[in-house]
Amino acid sequence: MEFKRYTVTSALPYANGPVHIGHLAGVYIPADIYARYLRSRDKDVVFIGGSDEHGVPITIKARQQGVSPQEIVDKYHTMIKQSFEEFGISFDIYSRTSNKVHHDTAKEFFLNLYKKGEFIEKNSFQYYDETHQQFLADRYITGTCPHCGNDNAYGDQCEKCGTSLNATDLINPRSAISGNTPVLKETKHWFLPLNNYEEFLKEWILVNHKDDWKTNVYGQCKSWIDQGLQPRAVTRDLDWGVKLPEEIKDSNGKVLYVWFDAPIGYISATKELTTEWEKYWKDKETKLVHFIGKDNIVFHCIIFPVMLKAEGSFILPDNVPANEFLNLEGDKISTSRNWAVWLHEYLIEFKNK
Repeated sequence: MEFKRYTVTSALPYANGPVHIGHLAGVYIPADIYARYLRSRDKDVVFIGGSDEHGVPITIKARQQGVSPQEIVDKYHTMIKQSFEEFGISFDIYSRTSNKVHHDTAKEFFLNLYKKGEFIEKNSFQYYDETHQQFLADRYITGTCPHCGNDNAYGDQCEKCGTSLNATDLINPRSAISGNTPVLKETKHWFLPLNNYEEFLKEWILVNHKDDWKTNVYGQCKSWIDQGLQPRAVTRDLDWGVKLPEEIKDSNGKVLYVWFDAPIGYISATKELTTEWEKYWKDKETKLVHFIGKDNIVFHCIIFPVMLKAEGSFILPDNVPANEFLNLEGDKISTSRNWAVWLHEYLIEFKNK
């Protein structure tokens, strides 16, 4: 099919540290090559990037440095944006999820699904740090991965095997704040019932994209679907993030789960770029392509497409090229573990040669 226009997105890096060469090799250089190629053929294309500023890694970094999360994201967003500019990545816009347009867009998206009755509201038990008297979201919890035995898996994902997790899946969980064993405490959240969309995903991915998606992407999606999907919480007990719309009852102290609000950042950045943003997101003659790392497959191929399908007016991604991790001396490059060759330092060395 010949498309009228193209929307190309690149994964939003967490603004909790600089960009490293693993990010470049896996996401930004491939996306940039594709966008430049399309432009060379005089195609109508928008190349969207931006900083993800609402993850728990942000609040962890802020706590470690004794500053506010806003100070952290301001520092690293500026550094990341400048590094991309100096390296020559040709974004049409490089935005950030702390912008008002993003908060408004994410709230509107959530409210649309809420009004359509797409969410399940229920009380569940979540890990709680009694020492610090706070609920522990995702990366505030570490423990042993039940799939590969990695002792440093996070409460949302094991970075070693790439498996997406719930915090209660972890063996021997511990608080990343105090190091103590957390307790389970009841709290209310809103869940997106992924299980209601299994048949849609089977048709869309396992039938329609069996031959044109990369094998690692298709294989991971198939594994997820074959295991059976479960409702996924899309809110968190945090004071940093996109607050739930005021129209939602019992929403005080709740924010959107970062993996609900972050991909909406592609939409809000396009809104920021052009008043004609809808043709890049709602016209079936537009091709949407997400460039990501393999740890983001489930979010871009399962959760975000279900969100788009549930909302009803958006197109779905035509392809989601995800690349493998880049290793440094045999170990996965990681911002949170400070194990990387940083782009801003590489640029200094490169300029001096």
